[in-house]
Amino acid sequence: MLRTQTTTRAARRWIGLVALVSSLAIAGGKATAQLEQQELVNRAETTFSTFMRDPDATWLQRHIGEARAVLIAPQIVKAGWVLGGAGGRAVLFARDEHSGRWTGPAFYDVAAASIGFQAGISVSETVTLVMTQKGLNSLLASSAKLGGDVSIAAGPVGAGANANVTADLVAFSRSKGLYGGLNLEGSVLHVSDKYNRAYYGTAALPPDILVRATVHNPQADRLVADLNRLASRKKSDDQS
Repeated sequence: MLRTQTTTRAARRWIGLVALVSSLAIAGGKATAQLEQQELVNRAETTFSTFMRDPDATWLQRHIGEARAVLIAPQIVKAGWVLGGAGGRAVLFARDEHSGRWTGPAFYDVAAASIGFQAGISVSETVTLVMTQKGLNSLLASSAKLGGDVSIAAGPVGAGANANVTADLVAFSRSKGLYGGLNLEGSVLHVSDKYNRAYYGTAALPPDILVRATVHNPQADRLVADLNRLASRKKSDDQS
């Protein structure tokens, strides 16, 4: 009888240990799966902060409070000889029209092709303001062609801070610290279902993330807080 009780207790301890190890392995697997996505979010935060401090990007800084969403691509690589192509990843954050609060990110792949004389490789970072509901609706679909489905314009820099730009999307790009060098017109954005699923631990479409807000990852809260703070501050400055 004593041996049976001892065996039962040992079995229970073993089952408990196996369950603990399994749960730790699952948690570790989820954390590992999110590393790549979180790195992209962290780099997007750095890119956004850089643009918001740059004295040449005052148009972006003044109008972010009016934007419906902001698309941040920390790195887009363009390469080619005559026939060229560009590619990278981006995150999209959207602003609720009623509360003014920002949500996100949703993950996207960026792809573009161009024909014309070009050589070498360039690496750019971009911040694109989505200024209209049409522009946001287009990005909430599975894919969108910039300049086709929605209009896109290069954002004014430097002395052009007061320029009037009427486009669904207004894009700012920097390469090696200088503005310009990358034209996003013709680029195609594809929703990255793989990245969204890994980051939120479940299947999540852009409307789930940005409109219904049915999923959330607290690791993006710092960038969301920056968007809330800077957008509201710029809007208050303009109204004063």
